[in-house]
Amino acid sequence: MAPIALSDIIQALPTEDTWGPSITSESLVDGVPYAPYSKGDKLGRMADWTSGGKDSERGGRQAYQRNYRDQQVYGAGTSSLFAVQVAEDESSFSVVDNTRPSTRTRGFGRGGGTVFRGRGRGQQTQRGGRGTLQRNTGGRGGQQGQYFDNRGGRGRGGRRFGGWKDYDKPQRNRDSSVQIKPDWSMLEEIDFKRLQNLNLDTGAGEDLDAYGFLYYYDRTFDKAPVKNTERKLNIIERTSYNVSTSYDPVIQEMADKDEATIFATDSILSMLMCSPRSVYSWDLVINRRGNKIFLDKRDGSALDLVSVNENAADAPLEASEGNKDTINFPGALAEEATMINLSFANQVVMESDSSRYDFEHSNPFSNPSEETEPLASKGYRYRRFDLSLERDEEPFYLVVRSELDAVVKNNISGEDQFMTIKALNEFDHKAQGSGGALDWRAKLSSQRGAVVATEMKNNSCKLARWTTQSIIAKADLMKIGFVSRAAPKINDRHVILGVMGYDPRKFGDQLGINLNNGWGIVRTIVDMVLGKSDGTRDVKYVLVKDPNKAVLRLYEVPLHTFEEGEDDDVGDVGDGEGGSDAE
Repeated sequence: MAPIALSDIIQALPTEDTWGPSITSESLVDGVPYAPYSKGDKLGRMADWTSGGKDSERGGRQAYQRNYRDQQVYGAGTSSLFAVQVAEDESSFSVVDNTRPSTRTRGFGRGGGTVFRGRGRGQQTQRGGRGTLQRNTGGRGGQQGQYFDNRGGRGRGGRRFGGWKDYDKPQRNRDSSVQIKPDWSMLEEIDFKRLQNLNLDTGAGEDLDAYGFLYYYDRTFDKAPVKNTERKLNIIERTSYNVSTSYDPVIQEMADKDEATIFATDSILSMLMCSPRSVYSWDLVINRRGNKIFLDKRDGSALDLVSVNENAADAPLEASEGNKDTINFPGALAEEATMINLSFANQVVMESDSSRYDFEHSNPFSNPSEETEPLASKGYRYRRFDLSLERDEEPFYLVVRSELDAVVKNNISGEDQFMTIKALNEFDHKAQGSGGALDWRAKLSSQRGAVVATEMKNNSCKLARWTTQSIIAKADLMKIGFVSRAAPKINDRHVILGVMGYDPRKFGDQLGINLNNGWGIVRTIVDMVLGKSDGTRDVKYVLVKDPNKAVLRLYEVPLHTFEEGEDDDVGDVGDGEGGSDAE
């Protein structure tokens, strides 16, 4: 090849200022269209041998995003020049097929829909019903005993895929237990996370006085019922009192004697101590009279009702949330559970005036001239706890009225042991809001641990309050009855399926109760109230748990709030007992 002269190269250069190939608007190369190159395009692999196979099919969307999210297809930066234009005549074309597609597929192995039914004795149908668990006895790699939920996902701790995830669940908008009025001024907003870090050691407390009497517990209820028989829950009319702190004559007398700074009942105190576990809205009334603090409840308060499955992942729904079963509304279930607890405590004791345990004083709320029914077995212990801190110059005491329900003789020593009596209730283990509870009739005798563990999860706040009340009352035992409806759709007839007894302190350890944290919460709230005024005038406060957030709010309200004659709108459903009314 002949050499090229430098002058020829200079003459061949373009006369324009630009450098490089000449700019053209042609989109054809030898009659073939091509897509213009974009700077955003990236050249991938010519041959990808890792993109196919079973492993990539199992990976799904996550594997695709992991492998290809940083890649861009060549030519993706421009619109497709090779798109086929659909003819206008095809827009009105449709296929008419009168044959019905078959929805039943038959096959064997993975993905097959064939159902094998065993007809021999002891064989189980391998057809999984709705919401049932199917056991895979020959899993991959020799793993056996794993359960799979036909709704998707693996049971026994595995996360269920499909349905609502924790971050996808719609926010439930519940109503407040009390209507916040315009003349209420909010003073503080307390997050539960702040309360969980508090700690105060108070000791075991001391007894000041005791009132009332107790019947002996009937041990026959501890025995499992005879097979194919049920023990009915009877409605026994007895007079019991649920008096708030300010209306208690014994507490008024102790306040006049300057026995303590704070006064409360075990029901109110346990709610405050276990507040971080609560989900539903509730409220307390705090009265400051001079340097004394009275923790009260209003008439019709939610504290007097026993909640059901409050801590369940799928707690019972309200009517506004789509629940059409009126007897399974949260308010209806709370009223039912409250009635069950009253009736159960009256039924499991042996009423005998000749053999009962009498405390030093009689029932302080009893008025024989006005009562038409006999008094229920109830003992009241007034106990004092020291909530003092190092900076306090004088002792900072709290007096609480605690309650006991029955007494029983120790089998070994023969000494009297005091107990509290509570009842858990089952409404329908298949209904919405059951929280995945087991069928008590079938599992209570054989799987008691699983039943109790489920109740600890679904009713964490309620069980924590009961246990705290038992420890405050210095009870030796806590009896818990398991009561179920006679039929799932009948809420006024119940049967007793069994009774279990626990040491309140050991049961509290299983629940993870930290009493020192509870006392720290009480002291913090009281210090907050004492710091809002100088004590020269009486002040009333209301502490409200937010219905939809883990927050407590402290309001200062007028002194006449919640008094008789005032029309106050309440958000919760059901009547409670307050003041000096009898239940």
